Amino acid sequence: MTAKIIDGKALASRIRSSLKNDIQKLSREKGYLPGLAVILVGKDPASQIYVRNKEKACKEIGIESRVIYMEENISQDELLREINTLNNDKSIHGILVQLPLPSHIDEDAVISAIDPMKDVDGFHPVTTGKLFVGQMGFEPCTPKGIITLIKETGQDITGKHAVVIGRSNIVGKPVAIMLLRENATVTICHSKTKKLKEISKNADILVVAMGRPESIDDGYIKEGAIVIDVGTTRVDGKLKGDVVFDKAVHKAGWITPVPGGVGPMTITMLLKNTILAAYGNE
Repeated sequence: MTAKIIDGKALASRIRSSLKNDIQKLSREKGYLPGLAVILVGKDPASQIYVRNKEKACKEIGIESRVIYMEENISQDELLREINTLNNDKSIHGILVQLPLPSHIDEDAVISAIDPMKDVDGFHPVTTGKLFVGQMGFEPCTPKGIITLIKETGQDITGKHAVVIGRSNIVGKPVAIMLLRENATVTICHSKTKKLKEISKNADILVVAMGRPESIDDGYIKEGAIVIDVGTTRVDGKLKGDVVFDKAVHKAGWITPVPGGVGPMTITMLLKNTILAAYGNE
């Protein structure tokens, strides 16, 4: 068998067309446009690319984008003051600080300084707490995109065995909670998990977020499973996922490519969260 490709790029394009209509409706009804501020500290090449892609996506659908560039040696207090200014700026509905930050800056302190009502990345402790207890709040962008991609297959998540390989606060933990909320039975695996291959081979839904390029081949995959590859590592100038795509595609039922799978959905969910934040600005 050959897996069906879950085309994240095409799905993201459809969703963005719908979001453009939402923005036009917001402008008519409220008289303002959603505003997203992105803070980039330093000149990390990968971060610069991510920020440019976010800025481009905002402009394409009508979100007001403000990118704030700060020097690598900026003090933590200066960064916190900038965040506080944005917290009090009514034209800004979403705030995102591009990670990683320089080593002298406490990422947790920076994330916690963002107003939870503007936390469109979904990383604030209040936001993650709401997710854990099942309250309404911003869902983190990559996990939100992953759930949307899984639903795009047309398969019901309820009752499925989902295995998440990875336990980061950004992807692994939140996507496990969101799968649980969709009534899946969830197993979380990580670098210390024993018999990883045996566990993952029992997964109806396999989410791989290890950050280790091409570490999961078809031997880890159940026949007909949904495979979501979150990995994006640049190897010899090319983006590689955590899954060996050429092998997995002959075992899985559905699979996301890298690039063109999870990546476009992450930015799209950021746009969606920004619009939700703008609607909440009364």
